[in-house]
Amino acid sequence: MGLFSFLKKKNEAPEARAGARPRPELANPASVFAPTTRMPLDTESERERQREIARATAAKIDEIELEMANDIFDDHAWAGNRRAPAVAAGAPSAPLLDLNTADLLVEEGMPDAAIAPSSAPAVEEAAILYANGQFEAAEAALRACLVGACRNERQPWWMLFDLYQAGGREPEFESIAIDYASHFETSPPAYSPAFAPSAGRAAQAAGQPFAGVTPTATLSGQLDATAGAQLARVLASSMPLVRLEFSTIASATPAGCAVLLQALQTLRRAGRELVVAGADQLIAVLRPMLAIGDRGAGEAPWLLLLELLLLMNREKDFEETAMDYCVTFEVSPPSFEAPARAAVSVGASSPNTVTGDRFLLPGIIEGAGTALLDAISVYAGQHASLVLDCSRLARIDYTAANALGARLRQLADKQGEGDGAEKRSIELRDLNHLVAALLRLLGVGEHARLYAHKY
Repeated sequence: MGLFSFLKKKNEAPEARAGARPRPELANPASVFAPTTRMPLDTESERERQREIARATAAKIDEIELEMANDIFDDHAWAGNRRAPAVAAGAPSAPLLDLNTADLLVEEGMPDAAIAPSSAPAVEEAAILYANGQFEAAEAALRACLVGACRNERQPWWMLFDLYQAGGREPEFESIAIDYASHFETSPPAYSPAFAPSAGRAAQAAGQPFAGVTPTATLSGQLDATAGAQLARVLASSMPLVRLEFSTIASATPAGCAVLLQALQTLRRAGRELVVAGADQLIAVLRPMLAIGDRGAGEAPWLLLLELLLLMNREKDFEETAMDYCVTFEVSPPSFEAPARAAVSVGASSPNTVTGDRFLLPGIIEGAGTALLDAISVYAGQHASLVLDCSRLARIDYTAANALGARLRQLADKQGEGDGAEKRSIELRDLNHLVAALLRLLGVGEHARLYAHKY
């Protein structure tokens, strides 16, 4: 928060008392996905003049705030709390880790490393209750823990977030997200409905959920016209679900945006399901390319951004961006049509993430699951490393978790037969924290790497 933020609040009150028109951006703060400026549609010279004034004002405020901050904190007693200097332009950026997050990394250099087990007994209790379908009891155990022994541990909070997301309980999620942000002094996590257990049973009964190998296209570096080669294999696949990796895209060209836009539209119109990793990373790359009133980048980056927001069912962000696109190109704004199959968005992966096809697990796994385990064995027979995609796995019951652990142990040992041979690398990616806690409790982490998704 800037040092002048409190002045804005003081100045807004008299304006309201004077009967001035309410400012919509104060009643409804702009989304992080929306462009930061809106300008009147007058002449091009007037728009440019307004932009110059805004940039000069922002730069002056930043300069004054920096000088004041240096005067206030320029003392040896504060030296240990100073922020690190900003990364130079063009230099590779690294993820920012606070002390609590850094303590959770179990091995340096591993992507999205598994979360260390919590010391609170309520964590194991809640994981077992949830696995057995006792959702209310699991919720009660976690809530009781959060007001007592494990309030300062993040894992129980994350488990409760996942419980609410799996159940489609957005109000409860938003409520504890505010408490979480206040307690840990961090940004609140965003609600993103997962594969709900109740819906999962109905879908399984109808034979709808897909489980199996998912064709994957990994786009990295600069998104340009050569992206068509990586996307061609995914487009040619007959699988009902595909995975797209955007986590390591650093820049984009209009030509590359056009290629990816066409691929996404083709997949959506064909009714294909998408698992998208690092969508927010790609959005962050696209945003600086777009300025209201500036047509220099062409329409492709704008339309690609709108397609991403549509696929992820972010209606509010879509509508705001569509209006800015309308103002820029003086055309009718595109309308939002909820996709038949919203993309499953997972967090950005590390640059060290294993590339290639993964085996997607279904939304719910119950009982022995022999057919699923046999399919995993077939997949393992065709790949040196076994990567299970758990992004849609909302719940696995106790019996199924034990069976899965036993099969993974067999697959790990089979690869390692012979003197000096290493065990097969097995990874379970994008686990929700309730499932991850159960698998750790059952010892699955002894022969497989467990990577819970991040909040």
